[in-house]
Amino acid sequence: MHAVVATTDHFVEHDGGRLFARRWQVGPDAAGDGRAPIVLLHESLGCVALWRDFPQRLAQASGRDVVAYDRLGYGASDPHPDRLAPTFIEDEADAGFRAVREAFGLDTFVALGHSTGGSMAAACAARAPDACRGLVTLSAQAFVEDRTRAGVAAAQAKFAQPRHRERLTKYHGGKVDWVLDAWYDAWLSPALAGWTLDADLPRVRAPTLALHGDRDEYGSPAHAERIAGGVGGRGRFELLRDCGHLPHRDQPDVVIERVCDLLAEVDTMDASSWETPPTPGVR
Repeated sequence: MHAVVATTDHFVEHDGGRLFARRWQVGPDAAGDGRAPIVLLHESLGCVALWRDFPQRLAQASGRDVVAYDRLGYGASDPHPDRLAPTFIEDEADAGFRAVREAFGLDTFVALGHSTGGSMAAACAARAPDACRGLVTLSAQAFVEDRTRAGVAAAQAKFAQPRHRERLTKYHGGKVDWVLDAWYDAWLSPALAGWTLDADLPRVRAPTLALHGDRDEYGSPAHAERIAGGVGGRGRFELLRDCGHLPHRDQPDVVIERVCDLLAEVDTMDASSWETPPTPGVR
């Protein structure tokens, strides 16, 4: 178990406003030891604070720095000036994620995302194949499924109740209506109905782990299977038993153990592995 020596908060300049980010550092210069830091991408209603103690535990177990940030419009970041575009998942790789990488000097990274953040993590890995050393998705979406849309519609009815909306206000403040509307508008919009990750996945060369709960109300295991089977590098899918949409809360010990297993594989890979694509078909 590694000690987290510092937890620091930062604001990162972004074209649309400032992004809030937090770094859990495990050594005086952990990023300089050659091991890529882990960057966390939150879900559609999430933020840094809603990761709770998972980032610190992950840093301690992995011995790597962990960085999490609030996307524009969420948490402690500045309000979003507009509605989300139908391309918002892919856009994050070229916007907020790129700004965070530049601010922290992350020449290499491991991308770990939950739900929509997992889809974004895959897009980030696809757009920086030489820099991404590993990809982990938790309950990510790889396409638009009826179960996903039904889950969002059910949540829309739930959050119409003041007590549920107030819980989110604690984390998003006055931005809570935008956060909720952005979620509904994105996943229930006909403009997103045909969206998939299929074009991005073959460009992901890093070892990939797709975790999914067998009780996930927002998507079937087909999402994780599609991610693991579609990446250009080695992909592994695991269905977590008695687990819902929040694996890092429902089964944090299992998730951290599986992530560390993947990182051990990353650490043993020769540097030349990142310079040429892996053999097609290897899983």
